[in-house]
Amino acid sequence: MTTDPESPSDAATDATRPTLGSLVPDVPLHDADPILDNFLSWAIDAGFTLYDAQEEAILELMAGRHVILNTPTGSGKSMVALALHYKALCEGRRCFYTSPIKALASEKFFSLCDELGAERVGMQTGDASINPHAPIICCTAEVLANGALRQGPGVEADYVVMDEFHYYADRDRGVAWQIPLITLPDTQFLLMSATLGNTAPIAERLEAFTGRRVHLTYSDQRPVPLEYEYRDRTSLIETIQDLLDQGQAPIYVVNFTQRECAELAQGLTSLKLTDKQGRAKIRELIADYPFDTPYGRECKRFLSFAVGVHHAGLLPKYRLLTEQLAQQGLLKVIAGTDTLGVGVNIPIRTVLFTKLAKFDGEKVSLLSVRDFKQIAGRAGRKGFDDRGWVVCQAPAHVVEAGRGKKAAKGRKGKGRGGGGGRRGEVSWNRDTFEKLVTRPPETLKSRFRITHGMVINTLQRDAELDDPKRDNFLTLRELITRSHETDARQSRHLRSAAVLVRSLGRSGVLTLEKDTHTEYRWVVVNSDLQWDFSLHQTLSLYLVEAIEDLDPEHEDYALDVLSLLEAILEDPRAVLRQQEWKRKQDAITQMKAEGYDYEERTERLEQIGPPMPPDSSLDFLYRTFADFRHIHPWVAGEALRPKAIARELYEQYMGFENFVRLYKLQRSEGVLLRYLSQVYKTLDQTVPTQAKTDAVWDVQGFFRAMLERVDTSLIDEWENLLDPELHRDRVAEARAKQALRAHELFDDPKAFNARIRAEMHNTVAALAELDYEEAARWIRTADPDGGAPWNAERLAILLADYYEHYERIVFDHGARQADRTRIVGTGARTWDVTQVLVDPEGDNHWHLAGIIDFSAGQSLEGPLVALRHIGT
Repeated sequence: MTTDPESPSDAATDATRPTLGSLVPDVPLHDADPILDNFLSWAIDAGFTLYDAQEEAILELMAGRHVILNTPTGSGKSMVALALHYKALCEGRRCFYTSPIKALASEKFFSLCDELGAERVGMQTGDASINPHAPIICCTAEVLANGALRQGPGVEADYVVMDEFHYYADRDRGVAWQIPLITLPDTQFLLMSATLGNTAPIAERLEAFTGRRVHLTYSDQRPVPLEYEYRDRTSLIETIQDLLDQGQAPIYVVNFTQRECAELAQGLTSLKLTDKQGRAKIRELIADYPFDTPYGRECKRFLSFAVGVHHAGLLPKYRLLTEQLAQQGLLKVIAGTDTLGVGVNIPIRTVLFTKLAKFDGEKVSLLSVRDFKQIAGRAGRKGFDDRGWVVCQAPAHVVEAGRGKKAAKGRKGKGRGGGGGRRGEVSWNRDTFEKLVTRPPETLKSRFRITHGMVINTLQRDAELDDPKRDNFLTLRELITRSHETDARQSRHLRSAAVLVRSLGRSGVLTLEKDTHTEYRWVVVNSDLQWDFSLHQTLSLYLVEAIEDLDPEHEDYALDVLSLLEAILEDPRAVLRQQEWKRKQDAITQMKAEGYDYEERTERLEQIGPPMPPDSSLDFLYRTFADFRHIHPWVAGEALRPKAIARELYEQYMGFENFVRLYKLQRSEGVLLRYLSQVYKTLDQTVPTQAKTDAVWDVQGFFRAMLERVDTSLIDEWENLLDPELHRDRVAEARAKQALRAHELFDDPKAFNARIRAEMHNTVAALAELDYEEAARWIRTADPDGGAPWNAERLAILLADYYEHYERIVFDHGARQADRTRIVGTGARTWDVTQVLVDPEGDNHWHLAGIIDFSAGQSLEGPLVALRHIGT
């Protein structure tokens, strides 16, 4: 029996079949015919039957033409991409695969490692870099776009596969899909999506820029046909039970908030979703999984009922586990969000929409045809289902109104027949559903824009070209005039670029450098900035300027830098809502105790928001931003967003888990993690090195240690879950990567010392709270002297004597001073570490003593310090 997979791994039932990588010749080929013959022979031997659209696209690629591949989900676009990767390898050239999200890039990375050989495949996502000089690179679209801006054709992208190309029209990120098309004239492109709409304008621009023909391969024939149904006579839980009874599981239930996902998952635990054997298998697979965050236990409980949860609020490792269990057919229902539409690898039979409208960040609006079709198209599993189902659940008030009314059968729900049962909601009904099913996707619109980062990247490229025939900003001007914008919009972009350049010049980011041979003066990026200096945020330039007005000698300098940084980052709304909720709950309790009446309480509550920096910091922020806005007219409608998430975490030296528990953020752990990752990256890449005092380095070390602890090595976890044998084959590569990371860390004493102090401070903070389990997580388990392992029980026993002399361990600002932590080098790659325990009497005789020993090249992941002694 042949199969019709989306990717080769789906058909790899025969472990003995040759991999495609084994057919790559030792000597580069320059004739496409033998490459095509080898690929087609491999496909036949592997049991694939190519569809007409696949054959057409592959032939056009082999003939050297660009291809826009617009075919339904499940029609084998990945096979076409694989043919282009193989062509690159056979010719000794380089091919990039880009995706909108890191998870999809990671998934493709491991799939291609299996098929083409790990030594030939690399990955770059901004956070992870593995085998970056490989001939096949999997990356996010932004990584390729930044490389194309910085290097142009020098990025060595002979071929580029752009997956989920409909992101070209994304309001915020679409520019990353356009930049390669207007900066890489010698590259052959494969642009793929199931929902492209009319692409003629894009094809015309691409053909004109590259001089290479563009071929459109279009098909609306799905390998697994879809059936559509509107449910207005049963509640959501009843609909799910009915679908289960009809054998239509696995079911992906599309919610549009994380709260709805969690509430639905809880409701599903009352249903019998699987048999005893299925639950036993799940329990076996997750028995040793690290559910080590507050929401981990909830995820584990849901999974034990064969219910998966999948949304951006989860930590990546929990989303990954859900995908892995779903791929094994163990989860019958998954309560998720519209992340399914981004190519998330969850095989399902039925997609169940709970709504047809969602909040887009500004307002609630109906789903676009593209969004609907992207999600709906995931229904139906190739090789398992002869059809997929797309079901839309009518709103609860419609179901309630229709119960028992036989005459209402078949009506299309006019008036209150859809959403809009609550104030502020957008109305939708059966007609809305049918229009989404039948209408074509919207035409892709250009989302080009100019940012500070683009100015810097193009200037750095000009500096590397060092061509005296080119004028200042020529690369930037060429970029704008080649963009897929109208002439009028290009003129506006040129004016905007000029404003941004002047701003960067006033801030000292750009400087003038005299030509050594002529009187010409070049505009260059200030060489005093760190090599990876970047301005990712719209107001990053304000941060760079305002830091200069802070006093580095002030005791709160590092905290004020953190407040500046947080004010330019996007608000993580889920976190801020919970911070505000807790402040209001605390205020209510206090006001009731003090005898305030209801009206007084209500009036005061209206004035309470989430925590903010101190008044002195806020005054500084608003004053300096007003000056900045006056000098830089491009700021226009931009505004600061002061908040105190990272500042509160650091100021109180609170652990990630404790912060989650304090503000009941269990459902939003992933949101908090992403925000703190942004904080760390901005500290690392945007705060100028010359502005980093020892205290700022400590802040940076604190968040680096926290991120290492919460999300230690997602790449390794993915490898282990996906293919343990492949993981073992990569040991040598992992060791090489480890050695490189160690070299980078040890060659930066400030970053190294900051990380060690952060680990020791977190240990002491937990000991001060008598949380010995938390303290044990911040030190290496093994005793370097061969004694008992360092666990909660041993820590409690050793500190019992301390508490006979002192009431508590003091952990305040003074306890975190640099002189409380001593780090002394004792040899090549070895250090002694001593951390003073501050007591209320000021004796300070007790300390933690440990070592760091990298002479044997142990892992950098997790804690670095191995404890040897606690005592006087």
